[in-house]
Amino acid sequence: MMQQAKSLFLLLAGLAVTGTSRAAWEVNMTEGVTAVSRNIYGLHMTILMICVVIGLIVFGVMFYSIFKHRKSKGAVAHQFHESTLVEIVWTSIPFLILVLMAIPATKTLVEIYNTDEADIDIKITGYQWKWQYEYVGEDVSFFSNLSTPREQIRNVRDKNPNYLLEVDEPLVIPVDKKVRFLVTAADVIHSWWVPALAVKRDAIPGFINEAWTNIEVPGTYRGQCAELCGKDHGYMPIVVEAKSQEDYDAWLLAKKTAAGKERELTDKTWTMAELMDRGEQAYTKACAVCHQPNGAGMPPIFPALKGSPMATEADQIGAHVDIVMNGKKGSAMQAFAGQLSEVDLAAVITYERNAWGNDTGEMVTPQEIVEYKKTGEYVEDPAKQTMPDNQQASL
Repeated sequence: MMQQAKSLFLLLAGLAVTGTSRAAWEVNMTEGVTAVSRNIYGLHMTILMICVVIGLIVFGVMFYSIFKHRKSKGAVAHQFHESTLVEIVWTSIPFLILVLMAIPATKTLVEIYNTDEADIDIKITGYQWKWQYEYVGEDVSFFSNLSTPREQIRNVRDKNPNYLLEVDEPLVIPVDKKVRFLVTAADVIHSWWVPALAVKRDAIPGFINEAWTNIEVPGTYRGQCAELCGKDHGYMPIVVEAKSQEDYDAWLLAKKTAAGKERELTDKTWTMAELMDRGEQAYTKACAVCHQPNGAGMPPIFPALKGSPMATEADQIGAHVDIVMNGKKGSAMQAFAGQLSEVDLAAVITYERNAWGNDTGEMVTPQEIVEYKKTGEYVEDPAKQTMPDNQQASL
């Protein structure tokens, strides 16, 4: 009994502390940085206060009745079975309360789902375990991957403040503009969730769900995939950067320029060294999480590439290109034809065939990948360069 009294005292004392102290163990939902998020927060607080008042009244009447009409004072329970008045009262009051609660809730829900008259449309596609952002009508598309170093994940290095909430390519949008999100997925169900924006939409293969936001304050806002989408579900963060219109326009122009230069690179004559260098970067970003940085994989789900016949035998180069481009049905191997550029596809295949002691000396060029996309068949370009024996031995 004394222990329960002590616990109750500590609870009441905690409720009595100042707002600054309470912030240290904040348990309420965040207010957010958009008009919709503030309306949701306001609705939440309104419903919470209604529930608190109902609880105080109900428990107050209950405890008063227990104390005032206790048996020790000779109280006799009043019988009012099948009372029409009581039935009407205890049905009408909850009904009226629910109607009053439904009015602000419906108004807020209508606002949440009103995606009309958007200034910018962005298609969001969930992949295991990354996001693709496509700016509709702007010819800008890119993937956003987790950028937390693997050393931090393995507890080899100290974790930074944004551990598992940092990406290589954030989603960038302008402030004071209505941005509509078209959310879908390419493999399994994901969920795009940024609490500060009050946006959470399931990404379902074959379906497009809509959401929108209008950020008023420039800044960086972070979220995560909120659907259990696989073993690396926790490695699928979201970062949204809200910029001024001027900064956003400059960013968008830089992205378009970079995309144009990337397309031009398919016509370049690449050397083995250049493909190996770029392939290592592409492999680290897109493949290492499953097949490991050293190519050892995680059998049986993710087979080893080091020493694999697929990556070492000359007659398997076409099959190697095919599985990287189209994935493998019934397995965790994704299709990367739409995820990586022609240059990165050629580079990563070249890297896999020459890293970790595979040493095939074979290279795949961006031009060959372009032709593969047209015909669906890998045809080796006889005019491409080959790796000198001394360079092959040095790998």
